[in-house]
Amino acid sequence: MASLTLSKVTKRFGVFDAIKDIDLSVEKGEFVVFVGPSGCGKSTLLRMIAGLEGISGGELMIGGALMNDVAPAHRGIAMVFQSYALYPHMSVRKNMAFALETAGMPKSEVTARVGKAASILQIEALLDRKPKQLSGGQRQRVAIGRAIVRDPQIFLFDEPLSNLDAELRVQMRVEIAKLHKELGATMIYVTHDQVEAMTMADKIVVLRLGQVEQIGTPLDLYNAPVNRFVAGFIGSPKMNFLNATLLSVSGAGAEVELADQRLLIPRGLASAQSGRIELGLRPEHAMLSGGDIALGRMEVILVEHLGGNTLLYGKLADGQMLTVQVEDQARTQAGDSVEIFTQARRCHLFAENGSAFTPV
Repeated sequence: MASLTLSKVTKRFGVFDAIKDIDLSVEKGEFVVFVGPSGCGKSTLLRMIAGLEGISGGELMIGGALMNDVAPAHRGIAMVFQSYALYPHMSVRKNMAFALETAGMPKSEVTARVGKAASILQIEALLDRKPKQLSGGQRQRVAIGRAIVRDPQIFLFDEPLSNLDAELRVQMRVEIAKLHKELGATMIYVTHDQVEAMTMADKIVVLRLGQVEQIGTPLDLYNAPVNRFVAGFIGSPKMNFLNATLLSVSGAGAEVELADQRLLIPRGLASAQSGRIELGLRPEHAMLSGGDIALGRMEVILVEHLGGNTLLYGKLADGQMLTVQVEDQARTQAGDSVEIFTQARRCHLFAENGSAFTPV
């Protein structure tokens, strides 16, 4: 395994900058997830690390060695793609062994590596089957096994679970996390699914329009997003954003006007000015009772019963929409009017430009 360092890395296609001055450090054995919406540059950045895309500017280091002009085969990486890309005419065993045999590795070493990878992935019984005889999850295991046998310095995953159904995605998510712990390998994983990012990563890199918005642990990004984009992208269901006015900031906290009522959020803010803002509130932090702040009454428009919890969709007195996640099976029905509460420490405040006000 090896570390990875990006310094002011840029990718240009003509006059368009797809990747813009990205700085990033990945430590040995770390599991890092690139996440963001389609077109944000996450797959392009991964392909640059692999050597499949050239670097227009900056430096890319693997294990302390400059890799800008090094061919993909000599970078010590192995990549797992969204497409399984298995050879249909070869058995699982041959698919996993092919790259090693092509490189001239002794047969005994090839056999040992394939056997070890198959044991780790629990696919020993599949070694003599052809890809058409495998399920989607089994094919993905073979694709990962093909990467493991190469014993790379860094594993790269480009949305490897996108072709699987919901149940298999969860299962493979667990398998990849277990694999990381067992191998202790450096892994970089690309996904547009923030749930995958939250559950698998040691560190998340949130990208938008070719730039890094925030880097941190999953809970860092959940608890302290630096801007509205990160706050809205991380977390499911999505954070509520309510138009409000910041009236004043004092030692007692921030006085906010929301839905025709004044709220005192007892939290100091650094560099905050009065004016139009947005109050961010995650659905799981809105409550029907308790809390130290009352947001006012909400008219319930739709109720979704999910078994373990219930989602309420409604509107406040000023017509703004709000999603509330209630634990267990709520008796609330469409048409009901309910009081909504929250806790001050759960409120996020964002300026008009989208940046978060920093609590002090």
